[in-house]
Amino acid sequence: MRKIPIALPCLGKEEAQAAYDTILSGWVTQGPKVAEFETKFAEYVGSKYAVAVSNCTTALHLSMIVAGIKAGDEVICPSMSFIATANSIKYENAIPVFAEVDSDYNLNLDDAKSKITSKTKAILLVHQIGMPANIAGFRKLCDEHNLVLIEAAACAIGSSIDGKKIGSHSDFVCFSFHPRKVITTGDGGMVTTSNPQFTERLKLLRQHAMSVNDRVRHESTKVIFEEHLELGYNYRLTDIQASIGIHQLKKLDEMVNARRAIAKKYIDELQQYDFIGLPIEQKGIISNYQSFSIYIDKTSPVSRNDFMQAMLDVGIATRKGIMTAHREPAYEYMNSDPMPITEDFADNSVLLPLYHPMPDEDFDYMISCIKKIFS
Repeated sequence: MRKIPIALPCLGKEEAQAAYDTILSGWVTQGPKVAEFETKFAEYVGSKYAVAVSNCTTALHLSMIVAGIKAGDEVICPSMSFIATANSIKYENAIPVFAEVDSDYNLNLDDAKSKITSKTKAILLVHQIGMPANIAGFRKLCDEHNLVLIEAAACAIGSSIDGKKIGSHSDFVCFSFHPRKVITTGDGGMVTTSNPQFTERLKLLRQHAMSVNDRVRHESTKVIFEEHLELGYNYRLTDIQASIGIHQLKKLDEMVNARRAIAKKYIDELQQYDFIGLPIEQKGIISNYQSFSIYIDKTSPVSRNDFMQAMLDVGIATRKGIMTAHREPAYEYMNSDPMPITEDFADNSVLLPLYHPMPDEDFDYMISCIKKIFS
């Protein structure tokens, strides 16, 4: 029986050689390769600066700190998102306020607006599974209420709005390089910004708030003694990871184009089913299709869960729809408002395999199995 995974990282000999060379260089922690990766990443997304960190969760956490989020502040975010979204707010003892989503699984502007109070200090906007959210609408809303806009773009590297890459719109845009994402460094993250003060503080905090980093001390011709200026963190990316990321970045446009081609094939094959909801790119939106999600409504002859089991029975891995933080044990105490749209999407959507390269025979096998299951 054929075995098809939900995702596969697109890694090759170039990345292996880059990691090998970095290991032999003797500099394996945060150093010159991290700096190079940051420069090239910023250039790609169109921001002035990029700050590499250990993962997207730490990127979000540092962004909360630098944005001035304090204990008791409220930050509006979707519940329909990976748990790290809400957790990054709680790390600063602030309060996540969950709002509903639209049909693209992204935060609903009107519901978010209705949740603003005198305690609201920021909105955490998530670009779900690579589909860009309504940045312009939320930018305007934040400006009107003097709020900080933080973008969780873990899945959105290579996506764009009106020709402008995600990563260049806001003061804090956070990315992930987990193996499930379009490009990977094994794990890792990045914050992009065009604010030089924010950049310096992010860099300070990621390395124990050390006044002079390791690379500067190593390259100096004079003895330097560092100070630790405030409470900091060990949120660094390594040069080994950065060397991989540099080569992944070179392939990014190719990978996005390939993923979009696979997504189009899915849409062409599945649009015949009235009970399947498919992703729709609005005008000016380009998604990298980090994942391909379908919604199976109640008129389907097969439920979402039964569909997933039937796919697994023929060797095809799937995953349930995006989780809901407000129904997790860690957040049950909050007693959030009812969220019927979020819960319906989460309970009836499913992620199908999407990775590059995907052999045509694997895709054809999946489609034939899907059609048999729904027949």
